Amino acid sequence: MNISQEEVKELIRNKPYIIGHWLGFKDLTELHNEWLISWLYGTDDETTQAHRGSYKTTDLALFIALNMMIHRKENIIFLRKTDVDVTEVIRLVAKIVRSGAYIKLCQILYNITPQITRETANEIQTNLYKGKGGASQLVGMGVNGSLTGKHADVIITDDIINIKDRISKAEREHTKLIYMELQNVKNRGGRIINTGTPWHKDDAFTLMPNIKKYDCYTTGLMSDEQIMQLRQSMSPSLWSANYELKHIADEDALFTDAQFTKEQPMDGIAHIDAGYGGEDATALTILCMKDGKFIAYGKKYPHHVDDCINDILRLKTKYRAGTTWCEKNADKGYLAKSLIDHGDLAKTYHERMNKHIKICTYLKENWGRVYFTEDTDPEYISEVLDYNEHAPHDDCPDSLASAIRQMGKKPMT
Repeated sequence: MNISQEEVKELIRNKPYIIGHWLGFKDLTELHNEWLISWLYGTDDETTQAHRGSYKTTDLALFIALNMMIHRKENIIFLRKTDVDVTEVIRLVAKIVRSGAYIKLCQILYNITPQITRETANEIQTNLYKGKGGASQLVGMGVNGSLTGKHADVIITDDIINIKDRISKAEREHTKLIYMELQNVKNRGGRIINTGTPWHKDDAFTLMPNIKKYDCYTTGLMSDEQIMQLRQSMSPSLWSANYELKHIADEDALFTDAQFTKEQPMDGIAHIDAGYGGEDATALTILCMKDGKFIAYGKKYPHHVDDCINDILRLKTKYRAGTTWCEKNADKGYLAKSLIDHGDLAKTYHERMNKHIKICTYLKENWGRVYFTEDTDPEYISEVLDYNEHAPHDDCPDSLASAIRQMGKKPMT
């Protein structure tokens, strides 16, 4: 790398995404350069909403590493939804700091070879840091981590609002409280930089300032074919939130916020709404009744049912579920026979009821008594919440309604 100090300064100031190219992030564009410049040199709190697959997280990791290089007195707190989500970004930042291009740039700027002096799954300290007060240069946290006593010059929130905020009012309120607490964590003169996608009209984005939106139609990062394929592969609410950066109005929705429980659906029944390829998914519901409540675990598989059987049997064993109920209208008992061949207790029934009437009769009427386990697949719940008479995907609400109907035929405990 044959480049002068002034050229390095000019590059970081005006074309920082080129450094990303040197690091191997070839997909970064002028759009990412725009984000980098705003994050590196802005003075106000700001919010960037960008669609999935826009390389936002890669750009954030590059921003963090560059901020550690050029704003050496600033310490950073980085928040994501969970600690696991944080770890992958901390690891990427560490990889950037150790790269040959990053080392060379620091040597040209400061005649210093950067070194990571302390590194954990959620923390990085380098010899570039000139901050005071004992705070680490970079600390990553999940939203349930303790913010007590912490302070930062730069606070980054990345996807702290996700599908859980869409399906749970309690989760939305919790995320809002965390975001409001960040105002006490931010040092005087500091900044909060928010990134992510919106999930609900009342989610924490309602508290975030200076929102700029970059949907899948305007970034140029997705082809028309990719957009069409992805749109067909997911529920309307997932598509709208992840790629169009808006939520779907719920005036026609039969179901609103889901309820959750720490209880497990032990010793109940199972129901499978089988998918046989194409756009059809396979939905599994495991259900029991306790103290007048339906305790439900659900999972949505974007696969042919044959590819799901082993995992379904694993989950049945986990929850000690008894009979697996399968509709035989379409497959003439094929799925039940396959389950029996795998050693499962499976039974079939012939469906005579209109699907929408069944969902209204059994699921809508019992919605206030349905409690989902905390590990239920969020996409399963999202499809239930999306349901109306004209919904393009209804495997999950159909399975849940069918399970409730079958449970009603059993002695209640």
